Amino acid sequence: MVTCDLLGVDRQVYYRTKNSLLHKQSIAQKVINLVRSIRNIMPKLGTRKLYHILEKELKLLKVGRDKFFRILKANHMLITPKKNYHITTDSHHRFRKHKNIVNNVEILRPEQIWVSDITYIGNRNNPCYLALITNAYSKKIMGYNVSDSLNMNGTIQVLDMALKNRAYKELPLTHHSDRGLQYCSYEYQNMLKLNNIKTSMTEKYDTYENAIAERINGILKQEFDIAKHNSSFKVKQQLVKNAVQIYNLIY
Repeated sequence: MVTCDLLGVDRQVYYRTKNSLLHKQSIAQKVINLVRSIRNIMPKLGTRKLYHILEKELKLLKVGRDKFFRILKANHMLITPKKNYHITTDSHHRFRKHKNIVNNVEILRPEQIWVSDITYIGNRNNPCYLALITNAYSKKIMGYNVSDSLNMNGTIQVLDMALKNRAYKELPLTHHSDRGLQYCSYEYQNMLKLNNIKTSMTEKYDTYENAIAERINGILKQEFDIAKHNSSFKVKQQLVKNAVQIYNLIY
């Protein structure tokens, strides 16, 4: 007499339930493997973006958004964003501060507006700053620089890279940033004027005035984990280079 008979359980129900459980476990493992293949490149990529990237594969597995979330939660694979705050803007200087001229502008084409910002990606032993210029329309990173200080050289190099990558030189362009010393300096402003680029700056200490730039900073730090605390300066440079290349390909 088999166990099913002893327990008063129908054999067909037992094996059907067992096969269903094995099938669910197989599906979950396939989902986990897909997620790990992405997380090897972007360790902190959130659930929503993972679902968007893997949507075709998940549909073949008949896994919807809610089921996808449950599988990640059950396997402790959800990401909790960490917010680190480090001051990178010094607006107490003698240089001219410009008005915000893009606040209510609708972005309709590439290279209509560039947004620029500096974010901290270092630690006490290895101070490190990432400066970026991003195309507000396509969200493509046009220029970047990793520096161990907040001097103007880093931002100048970013602007130089962005200008070399510019594709629509005949169309008007506005450069938007905070009121930091780096962007208000004579050298930086002269580069913008020489290239017929208008200047726009935030007028308040409000992240929404430069929301796109803040969002790109967050993506690189949270999803690509470029702010790893045990990384040397050279490793940081390589991490950022790889992250920007991948970001520009998939976003």
